[in-house]
Amino acid sequence: METREIIEFARLPLAVYREIAAHLHQVQGVEVGLIPQSSQQFDYNQSQISGLWIDYTPNSGSQSRQQVEQILAYYQTRYGV
Repeated sequence: METREIIEFARLPLAVYREIAAHLHQVQGVEVGLIPQSSQQFDYNQSQISGLWIDYTPNSGSQSRQQVEQILAYYQTRYGV
């Protein structure tokens, strides 16, 4: 059984979301995808992406989750989100 987690960083650019997804995709037992922005109103300060989803597959262990947490913490610190 997979566990899905939704991650949203306010005002993070599309390129950074893609970088995070690429980084997370390297973690064993983790699947990642981008969630498109659902707002109908254009806002220059709003990202084209509303967030990303992370699925932990049955073969992902605590080490995979810890790696994901470390990666997300890095980006939170780097971009102040």
